[in-house]
Amino acid sequence: MLLESLKAPYGATHKKKRLGRGDSSGHGTTAGRGSKGQRSRSGAKIAASFEGGQMPLQRRLPKRGFTNIFRKIYSLISVGELEKLDVTGNIDLEVLKKNRRAPKSAEMLKVLGDGEVKKKLTVIAHKFSKTAKEKIEKAGGKVEVA
Repeated sequence: MLLESLKAPYGATHKKKRLGRGDSSGHGTTAGRGSKGQRSRSGAKIAASFEGGQMPLQRRLPKRGFTNIFRKIYSLISVGELEKLDVTGNIDLEVLKKNRRAPKSAEMLKVLGDGEVKKKLTVIAHKFSKTAKEKIEKAGGKVEVA
């Protein structure tokens, strides 16, 4: 069997409707657009959210909440991830950015206590969870708040 010999199964393909080709075709006069109105006109593109001039739903519903401009966004990393790093010396946000463990846009770092630590690590971060601090110090490492 060759690709050029393949055919679509019977009924899978249909002939294109020829609109506006006389009344006897069944698709003449209005060419399947119904009678007068916005949708019968040429170039009629109506947004899905348009409600015929009625006040749209997104404007009828009340606004809720606000954006806190003082919110601090931390880049999170677990103790288990720090263990996997092949880094000597201090581990801080810049080191994590270079090793692609934190996004380039990150401004603050928080270390979480997920995973295990066996290496002596010196970690410099803005925040530490209680378990992360305990695990790093138990392994003989140091915790420094930036």
